Amino acid sequence: MWQTFIDTVKAEVLPALGCTEPVSVGLAAAIAREKLGQLPQAIQVQVSPNLMKNGMGVKVPGTGMNGLAIAAAAGVVGGDATAGLEVFHGLTAAHVQQAKVYLEQQQVNVAVTDTQRVLLAQVTLFSAERSVKVTIADEHTKVVSIEEDGITTFIREPVSTTTQNTAPAKLPAQASVLDIYQFATDVPLADIAFIEQSKVLNEALSKEGLSAEYGLQVGATLKRHVDRGLINGGLLTDVISRSAAASDARMGGAMLPAMSNSGSGNQGIAATMPVVVAAEYLKASNEQLLRALMLSHLLAIYIKHHQHKLSALCAVTTAAMGSAAGITYLLGGQYQQISYAVRSMIGDVAGVICDGAKNACAMKVSSAAGAAMKSSLMAIDNICVTGEEGIVANDVDSSIRNLSALANDAMTHTDQQILNIMVQKAQ
Repeated sequence: MWQTFIDTVKAEVLPALGCTEPVSVGLAAAIAREKLGQLPQAIQVQVSPNLMKNGMGVKVPGTGMNGLAIAAAAGVVGGDATAGLEVFHGLTAAHVQQAKVYLEQQQVNVAVTDTQRVLLAQVTLFSAERSVKVTIADEHTKVVSIEEDGITTFIREPVSTTTQNTAPAKLPAQASVLDIYQFATDVPLADIAFIEQSKVLNEALSKEGLSAEYGLQVGATLKRHVDRGLINGGLLTDVISRSAAASDARMGGAMLPAMSNSGSGNQGIAATMPVVVAAEYLKASNEQLLRALMLSHLLAIYIKHHQHKLSALCAVTTAAMGSAAGITYLLGGQYQQISYAVRSMIGDVAGVICDGAKNACAMKVSSAAGAAMKSSLMAIDNICVTGEEGIVANDVDSSIRNLSALANDAMTHTDQQILNIMVQKAQ
């Protein structure tokens, strides 16, 4: 099982430049442009409702603009078809200017398509004589079909065509939080050394967010008020501000990659930065940091495994449950205390809605990071939300399943209502 855990983390913890929903559109566009062999005269984009929700209000790195139209145009003129989640890494000012011309001349059409897939991005490019259609589905970089001049030249059956589109099926069905804890604390350190890259990438984003005016400047605002003496500094404040700053930079279009988790950069930030900050304050060893990061990221994947890929539940809150576990471990907590921390997180932030990717995601990252710190401090004193309260059960795995049932079933209508509100605003 341990090798499966390692393989799963390597598959789900990846660098991503920009919000991963616009990235999917940009990647499909870049691949289509490569197949077309020339710049198109028109670009047609069709996406699933959830991808529209998570793509319409977020900045595309390097462009200074929001939305899927600029993502598609940028992917066409400057996207790297071989770079996966880092498709926009080579964008230049000239590319951006060229992409904006497509929008100014109304050559890009974006629409929501009727599909059962939660995640779908389909881009069709038209030239005078040719057309190429590329479809990405189920995972942010998974090309499932390519059509050239009306002829299907590539097709791959997706893992799932239903809304039960979850994280990798190779995560063992019988896995538990205890298994994850034992793995993270006992696995040979050399086998998980790669997880340190999550600290490197997300900490660089955090420093960028604190040093410049990105998004809502949630992290930088807190830092300014510490300097002014309006709030106190310290571990809790730094956990919140440095986590939020990474999201500020990411959602504000910084040309730096995040280390993502389960297809989301914000989830990767929420599973990384609280642990990194806590490790610094506690003067943890490098081994302790790496084990805490692995515990955090794998637990975040495990929780997301029980849920739809995209839903009305803010996945930053569930990713930060991984951080709660990692921080508790750094504070000297054992499995029982880690279970307490996760259960308290579920009792605290369960039900926070996802109303699309946007600058305000940094506020949710800050809230989730603060909740993780608070739950960890309670846990090491053996205090937690009990099974007598709300959706929390007497054991951590059942609590996670209860939370996931809320996300997968009861919040389906909420998701549709959120999308309806957002689409009406955009009209």
